[in-house]
Amino acid sequence: MDHLDWPFFDARHRELATALDAWCGEHLQHVDHDGDVDAQCRDLVAQLGAAGWLNHAVAGDGHAIDTRAICLIRETLAKHDGLADFAFAMQGLGSGAISLQGTAAQRAHYLPRVARGEALAAFALSEPEAGSDVAAMQCSAVEDGDAYVLNGEKTWISNGGIADFYVLFARTGEAPGARGISAFIVDAGLPGFDIAERIAVIAPHPLARLRFTNCRVAKSQMLGAPGEGFKVAMRALDVFRTSVAAAALGFGRRALQEGLAQAKARPMFGATLADLPLTQARLADMACTVDSSALLVYRAAWLRDQGRTITKEAAMAKLMATEGAQQVIDAAVQLFGGRGVRRGEIVESLYREIRALRIYEGASEVQQLIIGRELLKQA
Repeated sequence: MDHLDWPFFDARHRELATALDAWCGEHLQHVDHDGDVDAQCRDLVAQLGAAGWLNHAVAGDGHAIDTRAICLIRETLAKHDGLADFAFAMQGLGSGAISLQGTAAQRAHYLPRVARGEALAAFALSEPEAGSDVAAMQCSAVEDGDAYVLNGEKTWISNGGIADFYVLFARTGEAPGARGISAFIVDAGLPGFDIAERIAVIAPHPLARLRFTNCRVAKSQMLGAPGEGFKVAMRALDVFRTSVAAAALGFGRRALQEGLAQAKARPMFGATLADLPLTQARLADMACTVDSSALLVYRAAWLRDQGRTITKEAAMAKLMATEGAQQVIDAAVQLFGGRGVRRGEIVESLYREIRALRIYEGASEVQQLIIGRELLKQA
């Protein structure tokens, strides 16, 4: 935990990370989550809420969202258990737009329950034909008296099927493209709101495709003003995109830890795997990748906590940390040899966990476009 001594952190951050690491060591285990993943996810949210960790995922009680705290929590949880990281992350992202843009009434109704782990949150942005290209969104919200009527679909929605409410983005048509999108808080169970499909992925998480058929949502459930949905989404993603990088960093740290232990313990040619120069070179590359990723993650988090815009820095952190963690985990699997691909090994579960992080909340290629665009603006 030497990185906690870096100047990015205050004393409260060091205390938080140390306390959470101890709590995780007692309550969590990096296991292959089989069986009822929905129930496991609900249980993890309840545990995180009861222990007070979810207080950091929402704004309230006079405090703003602390990006460094969120990143440290996600890094630590990911190092111990990928599903626990997912559970925390979705409470934050799913309610993030309410923290940042919600009215006093909306914040009071939703955020305390999210922080206590009593209500599960979700963020519904992607569609079958509109993922990275948000402006291609087709899900519509048509004004009708004191409500908006939703029609369309959302897909790849984390916590889909188990969430108590969804922050949903739909086209209201104030202007073409991204400027004609609005944000709504949609409670589960509304008439016309159905779970069209549950989606299974390589690292089990609750995911679903949502369908809306003449679903009425009260105007009081709109977040921000009509046509401001894209801005609302980007504000939330700017916070939590950096935390995706932090989760990848946690996966990478655990892979390095497992790789070091394997290298020291594995007999090889009359010595150990660690005695081979090729192994030492591989471990060196892994360590350099982890530390360089960490520097980018916590630079971005620190800058945001200073009130700076971090579009480029968050994209750099996510690109480097997710791609780097994939390389580090792959190297750890190689160090384990045949054991590395056996179901139930930690490095095997890490291999499945990391892959989606290079796609969701902006694929690596999108991060490259963002970085290039920001560089050209500055030039």
